[in-house]
Amino acid sequence: MRKLLVIGIGAGNPDHMTVQAISGLNRADVLFIPDKGATKNDLADLRREICDRFVTNPKSRRVEFDVPVRAEPTSSYRSTVDDWHEAIAAIYEGLIGDEIDEDGCGAFLIWGDPSLYDSALRILERVRLRGNVAFELAVIPGITAIQALAASHRTALNRIGDSVLVTTGRRLTEEGMPDNAGSAVVMLDGKCAFNTLADQDLFIQWGAYLGTPDEILVSGRLGDVGTEIERTREEARGKKGWIMDTYLLRKPGG
Repeated sequence: MRKLLVIGIGAGNPDHMTVQAISGLNRADVLFIPDKGATKNDLADLRREICDRFVTNPKSRRVEFDVPVRAEPTSSYRSTVDDWHEAIAAIYEGLIGDEIDEDGCGAFLIWGDPSLYDSALRILERVRLRGNVAFELAVIPGITAIQALAASHRTALNRIGDSVLVTTGRRLTEEGMPDNAGSAVVMLDGKCAFNTLADQDLFIQWGAYLGTPDEILVSGRLGDVGTEIERTREEARGKKGWIMDTYLLRKPGG
């Protein structure tokens, strides 16, 4: 039966690669590299750099594929994402069936960790349920943007005896800072949701392009640095054509 590896490659620095991840790359006959278009070519380039640096298997080959652009959310965000995942599942099914031999091994290189705000595992489950191609699945974890953020800011995610919530910019806008957590890590925030919060005394630690030479860090009281972060974010996105960022919010005291 075909074997499929889903490998976390870290938050942007090739040095994030674990020994287990490097071993997985070299087990695979085929390495699948997604291409998200010219504006995000850096993301594909990092995967290529990782393969150049760590793959020593002479039988290994790379297959690049185009990722469809997700439509702008309609009144139903879940429906929009569902349609997008269905389109990607059709691509994954073709790649697995066409590029991996019956007893071969393929690998998808996943930014960060496959378990955290990445849809590869859910999409591969769709492929499995279709029943057109069979495979065994193994997951290799990677360093997340959350870990890279905490390391770059030299901070612990949690306060003593307190909880940490991991959420999205969309949920932060809708629900505000959670009552049951002293700290919140916010991901997938394209609209600077922190600026919608009433409590401007929150402490924010923000980072973009974490772990890369282009890394940007800003921290401070939200009321003092919120506008600076928004301006810095827009300037960086305009320069590179894309941005990946995340941030930690913490209530004062404690």
